[in-house]
Amino acid sequence: MLSVRAAARYHGFYSRSGLRSLGRVSTRHIRTATVTDSDIARLAATPLHPLTLADLCKHGRPPLSEQALLGSANFTLDILPARLAHRIQSLRALPYIVVANPNVSKIHGNYVHSLSTLLPYAEKKIESFKDDVEFTTVLADLVETHSNTISILARGFLEARKYITAREVTRFLDEHLRARIGTRLIAEQHIALHFTSQPHNQLSADDQDLKDERAESNTYIGVIDTALKPAEIIRSCEATVGEICELKYGVRPTINIVGNPETTIAHIPMHLEYILTELLKNSFRATIEAGMEKEPIEVTIAPAPANEHQTMELKNKPERMERNTHGIISNYDQGNVDYASGSNKPEISASANIRPLSQSTPGVTIRIRDRGGGISPENYDKLWEYGFTTFNEDEINDKVSGGNGGGGALDVISGGAGGGSSLAGLGYGLPLGRAYAEYFGGGIAVQSMWGWGTDVYVSLRGVGKID
Repeated sequence: MLSVRAAARYHGFYSRSGLRSLGRVSTRHIRTATVTDSDIARLAATPLHPLTLADLCKHGRPPLSEQALLGSANFTLDILPARLAHRIQSLRALPYIVVANPNVSKIHGNYVHSLSTLLPYAEKKIESFKDDVEFTTVLADLVETHSNTISILARGFLEARKYITAREVTRFLDEHLRARIGTRLIAEQHIALHFTSQPHNQLSADDQDLKDERAESNTYIGVIDTALKPAEIIRSCEATVGEICELKYGVRPTINIVGNPETTIAHIPMHLEYILTELLKNSFRATIEAGMEKEPIEVTIAPAPANEHQTMELKNKPERMERNTHGIISNYDQGNVDYASGSNKPEISASANIRPLSQSTPGVTIRIRDRGGGISPENYDKLWEYGFTTFNEDEINDKVSGGNGGGGALDVISGGAGGGSSLAGLGYGLPLGRAYAEYFGGGIAVQSMWGWGTDVYVSLRGVGKID
């Protein structure tokens, strides 16, 4: 789900301008190279280390010069093949009978296809704007190819559940979904930079609508809004979730925003929109079903300054494989540990392409407080489990094939960055939302008072001041 501003920006890039510019190089004519086992093994041996928002902003504010744009393209090309190879290795490490499942096999094939489209470019540098147009077409194909990955995997693991334990599936999915966030983000960042860069401006000088979109989006560096205002996204998500509630229940709770609504942060709107949509959906539903819809849901926005202690801890921190516990980006948070394939070891030296986070940055904490009765003790410990294991086969088959399955209108709004409405009602919302929050050193914490209500804390770390 995108805010009006973000939606206009994305739809402009991927439809009008995208079709006109990238249409010159049809995806049917994308060059491919044969992917060998040695290619996969060589690339998967490359260690993957945490990506920072600063990495994505380092080429400067658009419109980029041609040199900076080509630098972004080559940076993207340097890091994507290894990430795809890690995913292929991880899939191959699953039991053979699971990989042989048609749905899991399809995802494996998609990753091999995407790697085959990148290899012809990985053998050389991108040295001209024409090369970049072709490369951006490849990235657009990559993003589209993997748009339904999560729902297809959900069906595959359901069908193969006799041959793999729920714990193994949860570990694989948690790693895979976090890694997928980074792969899509890197590709989408360069696509967005391509369409806001100087050479593209020159080619589209007669497109006034596109110029107007760029003028309105001048706080963006690619997909990062350097002046993202959480209050605006909260109101946008409130309107969307409220309309669905009104259709289903005939009522809609209200939100009171307190704290500092003028707070801004450099972050990715799509990520925050997904997180807030999931959390507000849960709060609205609980509030209505508890008969407390007249009690406003209180959302507190609190700016969080950079923490000197965290900065020192980051600089002195050895590489770890465990989960983020103190606002520090770990390899686990970004799906870079490759537990499944075993190909990413903490003792391997850091890649020069992706820099670890070296300092703490200002951020924001958002608290959502409702009077929806809280979370029952038996469900509290299950909040972060992938819920597909709790549904029966008919329900899952209906949901992953796009049906509503009687799950309620609220189930169809879990789209956007999370992977589309095909995930609706599968129990992916909270764990995937936490993955988005933790990806850049933030997090989600839940405190429940059973019989009263729930407080949810979302913390995000920004990239700091960008000139």
